[in-house]
Amino acid sequence: MIYKLTIKKAKEWLANKEFSSAELTKACLDRIKETDETLRAFVTITEAHALEDARRADELIANGDDKPLLGIPFVIKDNFSTVGVQTSASSNVLRGYVPPFDATVVAKLKEAGMVMLGKTNMDAFAHGSSTETSDFGTTKNPWNPEFLPGGSSGGTGASVAADQAIAGIGSETAGSIRQPAAWCGIVGLKPTYGRVSRYGVVAMASSTDSPGPMTKIVEDSALVLNVLAGKDPHDATSSPKPTKDYTKGLNKSIKGRKIGISAKYIEGIEKDVLKAFEEARRVFEKLGASVVDIADLGIDILDPQYSIGVYTILQRAEVSSNLARFDGIRYGNDRSAFGDEAKRRIMLGTYTLSAGYYDAFYKKALKVRTIIVNEFHKMFEEVDAFIAPTSPSPAMPLGSSKNHPMFGEMADVLVEPSSIAGLPGINVPAGFSSNKLPIGLQVMGTQFAEDTILNLAHEFEANTEWHLRKPEL
Repeated sequence: MIYKLTIKKAKEWLANKEFSSAELTKACLDRIKETDETLRAFVTITEAHALEDARRADELIANGDDKPLLGIPFVIKDNFSTVGVQTSASSNVLRGYVPPFDATVVAKLKEAGMVMLGKTNMDAFAHGSSTETSDFGTTKNPWNPEFLPGGSSGGTGASVAADQAIAGIGSETAGSIRQPAAWCGIVGLKPTYGRVSRYGVVAMASSTDSPGPMTKIVEDSALVLNVLAGKDPHDATSSPKPTKDYTKGLNKSIKGRKIGISAKYIEGIEKDVLKAFEEARRVFEKLGASVVDIADLGIDILDPQYSIGVYTILQRAEVSSNLARFDGIRYGNDRSAFGDEAKRRIMLGTYTLSAGYYDAFYKKALKVRTIIVNEFHKMFEEVDAFIAPTSPSPAMPLGSSKNHPMFGEMADVLVEPSSIAGLPGINVPAGFSSNKLPIGLQVMGTQFAEDTILNLAHEFEANTEWHLRKPEL
């Protein structure tokens, strides 16, 4: 069952000739065939391409090539442009669209030697937190197919959790990596906004969209970030700040680190989630970190509930602008193919940007966003990181998002503030509910502090066993 390996282990075994990339890729493809009729994690499976890429990877390995992800099978969320392979964003508008170029993330992964197994399902145009708005069917949670995997990167989350791939790529606008990672019981890293290029990603909200890795362990996310991070001449919003080797600081002692918490982030969460969070806090304290309520430091931050209104207004406004290009003339199908969720978001966004309402809604939301950014900045002058539950609840039953237009905002309420502020955050498995569904812990840091949050998450992971549990399929 080599498909269960992490990137770290697969790299070691490939280098030692324990098996070939072709064998590993074939094992993952067989796993997909065995499980995806139940999970429906994929929109497109690229079996022939994957086997050919694996064969080439084996030739390079035999010649001593040391590309960082050489021969490792990946899955890619279906909003990343892939040359010669359908990129639908799980919407009928783009059904059948085949891009003539690769997104920068895809190009970097290919250059690093990865093998793409296929494109994973998502909420259509990333509008949602359940994967139920997909025009290609709902993805199921591998821990219990009667429950949701989260979203919008639910297909990637489910696929990685089910060991259909060694790792995957998602994108987050306000929780779409961390929340499905929490509900599926895997690691999900949302980098600082601009740390990873957005070029070639079907835009949802351009001011918060952030591609990132979804993996089985924290070290794997660091390995992928090493490949993805950096300035991209195709993306003016990508950061010129120098990158690091994000694997180097993973094993540093966290003794003496100051970690912030806030009562505002645990109000109203489910009992099992609260219990897991308290246990996680004790793990950090046992490792020598100081966990402090930021209120005791004289720091006040807005209740995360405020982020719902801010995000709803800003995201809908950007959606109405970004979806205007899908007119059926240059590419894709006509606008009658939009789903109900896309139509709702276009209408609300257009309304908030219209004359007479711009100042009342959009401009005010921008001002509150600035307050959120400034409050986080002040907090991170006093603490090294901030921890909280990733989601107020474990995975919810299928159908939960139906007829609930604010489902996504409520499910993502604890991750929305940091996304709005452009901060990095990582989900790490932290427990299970009474009905055996995963619970996630998020570690957040100041801008470009990926090394700090990876270190804290890695040390937590190394001293717990939640990440070792696997769903039974």
